Amino acid sequence: MSTHDQVAQQREVALVDLVDRLLTGGVVLGGDITVSIADVDLVYLRLRVLLGSASTLEEQGLTLPRGNDVPPA
Repeated sequence: MSTHDQVAQQREVALVDLVDRLLTGGVVLGGDITVSIADVDLVYLRLRVLLGSASTLEEQGLTLPRGNDVPPA
């Protein structure tokens, strides 16, 4: 077996393990969307998503809404 094959096997990670690592540490995803017609920008959206387990986010000081909380008006 070549060194390349050995490295490839060591890098294989199950999807479940990858999701577990992401939720344990938390991850922020971001993106920008621009809707335009004829080179005229009509709508610009800047999106940010924070993914993490509830326990990890609470440890970091983020207050999470509970099921019985009333949403802000």
